[in-house]
Amino acid sequence: MSRNLPGKDAPVQRSFGIIELRAVDDGYYIEGHPAVYDQLTCIGGWFDEVIERGAFDGCDFSDVVFTVNHDLDEIPLARCRSDNGDSTMQIRTDDRGLYFRASLDVDNNNQAKALHSATKRKDINGMSFIFYVAEEAWEGLDTNMPTRRIKKVKKVIEVSAVTWAAYPGTDINARDKSALDQAKATLENVRQHTSNDDQELELMKLRTQILLKG
Repeated sequence: MSRNLPGKDAPVQRSFGIIELRAVDDGYYIEGHPAVYDQLTCIGGWFDEVIERGAFDGCDFSDVVFTVNHDLDEIPLARCRSDNGDSTMQIRTDDRGLYFRASLDVDNNNQAKALHSATKRKDINGMSFIFYVAEEAWEGLDTNMPTRRIKKVKKVIEVSAVTWAAYPGTDINARDKSALDQAKATLENVRQHTSNDDQELELMKLRTQILLKG
């Protein structure tokens, strides 16, 4: 998988299982939802994650590519550039979440033709996307399965049709584990410095600040 991703901060890759990826014969389109609001998803067995309704409000969709299995080294199968007239893909939000519709050049691109066929046969029906987080909050850091709530997505750079609906071993998910460990360590540090029962209220205040830190 390519690591040549734009931007300085580490992006997040998400695979959300079988999410309405469909092939459409009318002009050879493919469409679906790479992300759905309020769906609890297990990330690498480390924590659950939910993309909250409205998380894509104000998101940057100025340049988004469509690939297979996140292979950013291959020629994109479609691309959305500020949804202008030259765009071969449209991205928008709806009541379910993030929706896309891409036009595939099955006559000149063998991979596009193969993907359309595989999707129509339902050999491929998983979706995923790569994005940057603007705001997040943690819940249940004291439990074995915390929950991360994605409140705001800063930028989406790619949506992908995927063969497998989870990538627990990828470098990007490894960064997720580091983020979880750091959040837990910060919370433990606060607890150690406010262990007196008389300071429990202050501990709760500080803990809330940590959990809401985006």
